[in-house]
Amino acid sequence: MDCQTVMDTVYEAEKDNPLPILTQLSIDLHLLCCPDCSGELRNLQRLEEIMEIDFFPASPDFSNRIMERLHGETSIEVKSAVPAGFSFRGWIIIGFFVLFSLSSSFFGVNFAEIAGAEGLSFLLPVGLTVGVIVTCYGALFIGSHLKELSTRFRLR
Repeated sequence: MDCQTVMDTVYEAEKDNPLPILTQLSIDLHLLCCPDCSGELRNLQRLEEIMEIDFFPASPDFSNRIMERLHGETSIEVKSAVPAGFSFRGWIIIGFFVLFSLSSSFFGVNFAEIAGAEGLSFLLPVGLTVGVIVTCYGALFIGSHLKELSTRFRLR
């Protein structure tokens, strides 16, 4: 990336919406190699600190009125447009991938040879590992989608 593209991306980036990982890595690599851009970024960060701390004086009357109004409006429920975490589809796709990888990870193992040498007790740790992974994945899925699942299956 050239200096102009990097600085344009840095200027347009928002703190609430982080940049994609590849873009961030290319910017970090450029800033590591380019002293002009890294100095410009340091100046921008200092300016942001000054704007946050020293630019606007504190107004106790205004903040007290806002806090009183917020405490008075406790019944307002805010719903975000994008749910936190993975979607149902993402969880299902990852779940199938986990199940497939668990079942296919033993294809190259000669179970007859291991059973002859170790006895059938070697299957106990394998079964426990698969059971723990599937149980933890299911618990995380249910715990992160409890509200959606309870409305979908009418559990209220």
